[in-house]
Amino acid sequence: MLEVNYNKKLALLLSIICTLLLLFSYVPSSYAAQVSQQQLEQFKKLPASQQAALAKSMGVDINALKRQISSSPQSGMIENSNVYPRGTQFDAQGNPIFSEESQQEKEDDFDLVKELEPFGYDVFANAPQTFAPTMDIAIPANYIVGPGDKISIQVFGKENEELELDVNREGQIIFPQYGPYTVAGMTYAEMEHLLTAKIKEKVIGVDVVIGMASLRSMRVFVLGDAYKPGPYTLSSLSSITHAIFAAGGISEIGSLRNVQLKRAGKLVKTLDLYDLLIKGDSSDDMLLQSGDVVFIAPVGSRVRVEGEVRRPAIYELAQGETFKDVIAMSGGVLPTAFAQSTIVERFNRQGLRSVVNIDLSNAGDLARPVQAGDAVRVMKSSEMFSQSVTLIGAVNRPGKYQWHDKLTIAELLPSIDTHLLANADLNYGLVIREIDLAKNIEVLQFDLVKALSDKSSKDNIKLASNDKVVVFSSIAKVDENSIDLELLAYTQEELTKKEQQLAKENFKTKQFWQKYGDEQQIAEFTQEEQAAADTAKLFKQSIEQMSGGELEEEIDIKELALFSRQRLLLPIIEKLKRQGRAGAPLQLAEIDGAVKFPGVYPLAVNARVSELIIAGGGLTESAYLARSEITRNKIANQGAYKESFSIDLGKALAGDDANNVLLTSKDRVNIHKIPAWSENHVVELRGEFVFPGKYTIRRGESLADLIEKAGGFTPFAHQEGSVFTRVQLRDLERQNLLKLTSDLRVEMASKSLSDKDYTQSYTEVQKMLADMAKVEPVGRLVVDLPKVITDKDYDVLLEDGDVLYVPTMKNSVNVIGQVQVTSSHIYDETLTAEDYLAKSGGSKKRADTSRIYIISANGSIREMPGSNWFSSNNTSMQPGDTVVVPLDAEYMNNLTLWTSATTIMYNTAVAIAAISGIN
Repeated sequence: MLEVNYNKKLALLLSIICTLLLLFSYVPSSYAAQVSQQQLEQFKKLPASQQAALAKSMGVDINALKRQISSSPQSGMIENSNVYPRGTQFDAQGNPIFSEESQQEKEDDFDLVKELEPFGYDVFANAPQTFAPTMDIAIPANYIVGPGDKISIQVFGKENEELELDVNREGQIIFPQYGPYTVAGMTYAEMEHLLTAKIKEKVIGVDVVIGMASLRSMRVFVLGDAYKPGPYTLSSLSSITHAIFAAGGISEIGSLRNVQLKRAGKLVKTLDLYDLLIKGDSSDDMLLQSGDVVFIAPVGSRVRVEGEVRRPAIYELAQGETFKDVIAMSGGVLPTAFAQSTIVERFNRQGLRSVVNIDLSNAGDLARPVQAGDAVRVMKSSEMFSQSVTLIGAVNRPGKYQWHDKLTIAELLPSIDTHLLANADLNYGLVIREIDLAKNIEVLQFDLVKALSDKSSKDNIKLASNDKVVVFSSIAKVDENSIDLELLAYTQEELTKKEQQLAKENFKTKQFWQKYGDEQQIAEFTQEEQAAADTAKLFKQSIEQMSGGELEEEIDIKELALFSRQRLLLPIIEKLKRQGRAGAPLQLAEIDGAVKFPGVYPLAVNARVSELIIAGGGLTESAYLARSEITRNKIANQGAYKESFSIDLGKALAGDDANNVLLTSKDRVNIHKIPAWSENHVVELRGEFVFPGKYTIRRGESLADLIEKAGGFTPFAHQEGSVFTRVQLRDLERQNLLKLTSDLRVEMASKSLSDKDYTQSYTEVQKMLADMAKVEPVGRLVVDLPKVITDKDYDVLLEDGDVLYVPTMKNSVNVIGQVQVTSSHIYDETLTAEDYLAKSGGSKKRADTSRIYIISANGSIREMPGSNWFSSNNTSMQPGDTVVVPLDAEYMNNLTLWTSATTIMYNTAVAIAAISGIN
């Protein structure tokens, strides 16, 4: 029963499909309305597999059928469908199918430069197969009436009548009361005038309204290089372009400039579609008549236009067109174009490519004819600026500014409050000036305060074209990362665009390596990308920590060390290093010592010692003004040597030219500190002191002096258990711990390779080494505090950061390590270390009893008597001492021990037997 029902349903569906195919393939579209909507819906409900199978069995393209059925069946007119690129495949439901590669290209915003395409073909591509415009438009007065048209006639007044009359095959309309009238061949205006006059002659006292109820359809041919040439049924209002749309456009080898309209075998009109597409001129787009032939000729000569034009594409040439016409086709050149040097690649008579340079700003060159196959490339203008100066650094509005011959520093930066950041250095600024065609630079130094205070001062430098004015920040933070000086001249919007462009380039590189690179190249790129992301993340985290989490409100990234001397001077110094050569020494100088920002600085023109000190941020409070030393390179007798001389720094700063000497290449100025100058050094006393706290010490002060200053100890102080820590020792312990971790890593790696019985896993080793690296060093210095107080020859000179902790008196002894029970015991002067060990249950089986040691309360260590043959018999303990029983690292259980012993004895017996055999 199920099989019979299925066969009936299949037969019904086959009949529906056949009906649809016949109707859509062979009859005019006006009769498509005879197919009921119910039949269409039944076909749509079929599974995709059955639809495809039925269409295949009938020899019909399923995609074409889907597009036919998706149109409106009730109106009988085909609506414009979605436009897809030529060659697009469709699934069984009529949806476009995009491959993964094409979909990726569609979604990819960072595609590489696309290949040029011929101009204008996409306008007509994939248009609907039947072009039937809506009928509620005005009928033009020059419309030619013909058989098949339906005319609407309304008579009102003395008589009221409404008629719709068809124009028959003889070209007549027949009135039931007045007879026939021939209207075929008339224009719409002539027909309206004729019928109105005739009706008013027959009936007096009436008004007549003439209209078109419906228009006839006509059959035309679209031939030649159309996308789908053949006969098409169109509306009588269709023109040449409508026929092209109906044929799916023009094929790739068809001409857009030679579309011919032929009527009765004669050429009636030649349509140049470029006039319509480029100029919007549709005057040559004639209305078609039944039987007309629209012939698309093969494409003619072509020219490629690319580069800085508004519409780069491949254009078809007409006879006698010039470069002016070609540039007009492409929409004209862009403002960024360098029209004076346009490159034209052309084939010569030998079939080789040649290059011709033309000037698009010259009328003579524009009038030159274009040849077939020319490739016109309009070059881009230079990115360099002219007649401008660049403002860089700690300013509110960095960037390019217009230059004129009277522009000065004070005019460029007229106000400190409105033009500079709050942390800008007002005493040190630089002007970077190009001095020759090789773009070598010289450096001019200025003081902004002096420039604004006195417009006639030498600091108010007169700027030249292309100068770069650099304003530094007063924040000092060393950053070794290089930075492009031009990048700092961008505004925030330009920086955002620049970052987006870099992101696009980075994305292109990543896509390229993923598509064409090997695994190693992809891995290296991924590692670099991840490293950059990690660096950015750490930078953001550090800013958030400094700002307490309020990144945007409390800290402006521009106000960090972005404009510090170290960062902004780096590209300038590198440029000066590169331009140094024989006969042109490096224009660099160094300042060191008691200045705020010691380092290497560009040597400004006519710079003296005072200018270099300003470059270094000025003197610190510890600077020694009576004397300073300058070291200078000297060349004599074909050799070089160092020369040092001293100046009076105070007089140099006061303007004495004898001491404020002119600096030369690679001079080094050393600013001394005041003798015996020292900063405040603080030592802290904690615990059982009469007056504990932090104390500022003088140079050479000892621990005994400081204890006396603190009032000595309280009666509860346990001097023997004191802990003395030092910053320098803590750093040393940290370095030793890192070295020990590194040595252990190498040793364990070596052991895992050489010892086949080594069973320690790599994960366990790494975890152990990581735990060791996390150990925080103490930096303890073992001090016998009672001896410090009583013996003046045994004392400790204090350093900055020292901490002395004296605990409260302890009356216990600790036993730790490989003992049965780790515990503490009340101190008893009659008990020895062995007694305390026995009180803790004795040592464990894996204890190394030969290396038991005692840690005294003051941090000193001694071995337990009896664990070493050369140790003394002193086993007395003191309060606060600790007995440590270490682990035997070479411990083996009995089975392993006997197995190893048996192996050793067997190998020994074999060796003895071998020796006996030799004898």
